[in-house]
Amino acid sequence: AGEGSAPGSGDGAGPPAPERVLFPPTFSVSEIKNKQRRHFMFLRWKQQQRKEKLALKKKRRKEREALGDKAPPKAVPKTIENQRVYDETTVDPNDEEVAFDEATDEFAPYFNRQTVPKILITTSDRPRGRTVRFCEQLATVIPNSHVFYRRGLALKRIIPQCIARDFTDLIVINEDRKIPNGLVLSHLPDGPTAHFRMSSVRLRKEIKRKGKEPTEHVPEVILNNFTTRLGHSIGRMFAALFPHDPQFIGRQVATFHNQRDYIFFRFHRYIFKSEKKVGIQELGPRFTLKLRSLQKGTFDSKFGEYEWIHKRREMDTSRRKFHL
Repeated sequence: AGEGSAPGSGDGAGPPAPERVLFPPTFSVSEIKNKQRRHFMFLRWKQQQRKEKLALKKKRRKEREALGDKAPPKAVPKTIENQRVYDETTVDPNDEEVAFDEATDEFAPYFNRQTVPKILITTSDRPRGRTVRFCEQLATVIPNSHVFYRRGLALKRIIPQCIARDFTDLIVINEDRKIPNGLVLSHLPDGPTAHFRMSSVRLRKEIKRKGKEPTEHVPEVILNNFTTRLGHSIGRMFAALFPHDPQFIGRQVATFHNQRDYIFFRFHRYIFKSEKKVGIQELGPRFTLKLRSLQKGTFDSKFGEYEWIHKRREMDTSRRKFHL
C-alpha cells in the first residue's frame, strides 16, 4: 500500500473495514460532561459489549461441537431462584404429616370430589368501568362463577348469604384510582381467607396477538413452584376454584406461576401444529398477585386470627429468601 493509504485497503480491495471502537481500560462514560455525547458513547459501549458477548458465545459453541461427546457440561448460571435460601417448611411429597393435613383441611371435600366449586365474584363499593370489565372477564375464566355488585353491603353480611346459597368461594376485587389493586379470596364456609396485592392487570383488548374469545370448556390448571407449606395452602386455594375434571377438548389452560413470591396468572389456549409442535395463544386477562396475609376462617378484619402476615421490614431482609 502506498504512503497515506487507509489501513487495510489495497489495490482492487473494497472499502476499508469500519473502525472498531476501543475504550481505554479506565474509561467511564459518566465522566463525559456533555449529555448527548455521554448518551451516544454509552450506546456505542453497549453495542460493543453485545458484540463481544455474541462472539464469545459463538466461539464456545464451535468448541463444544468440535469436542462432541467429550465436551464438558454446560455451566449453570447463578440466579436468585437457584441460590434461594432453604426454607425448612418446604414440602416433601412423601411426608405423612403433610398427607394427613391435606386429607383433613378445608379443601379436602373438593379434592375428594364431594363438592363442586361455585364462585361469587364481587367488587369494592361503587366500582369503575375497568374493574367491572375485569370481573366479567375473570368470570369467563373460572367456570360456574357469578358476578354480583356490592351495592354498599359489608362483607360480613355478604358471606352468610353466600353460604346460604351454596357458594364455595368468594372473590372480592378492590380498586384504587379506578385501577384494580387488590384481591380477597375467601373459601367458604370455614375459610381460610387470603388477601393479595394485585398489579399489572391487562384486559383482553390490551393483550397483543391474543386468541379468540375463550369457550365454556373447563380449563386445565397448572400450579408452578408452590413448594412450602404456605405455598401449598395457597396453591390448593387456587385449585379449588376450578372443577376437578378439565375438558381437554377445549385446550384451555389457567396457569398460576410463582416466582420470587409473585404469582403470575396467564390464560392460554394451545394449538397442535403437528405431532411434535404445539403453539399457544394468550386469551387473557392477565395479572400478578403478591400475598399480603392468610387468615383463618372467613373474612374478619378486626378479630380474625392470622396464620401469616407479610411484614416487609422483618421478612424482606434477603433477596434470596422466599415464603411460597
